[in-house]
Amino acid sequence: MRILLVISSLMLCAACASGVTPDGGVASYDALKKARDVCLAKGGDLQLAKEGDPQSITAYVCKRK
Repeated sequence: MRILLVISSLMLCAACASGVTPDGGVASYDALKKARDVCLAKGGDLQLAKEGDPQSITAYVCKRK
């Protein structure tokens, strides 16, 4: 069940991030700021996934506070 939650969270983040970064998914300052703003608006906190690549925007997930 936990794996399903992690996979769905990553897919959701990837879907959000694809509209945010036209530069191929690189976690640039602007991409991270936009993703963080979207996440905060949903009442969450943008965090790097466990063992995620900090240079890839898809490695970040929006977690509820």
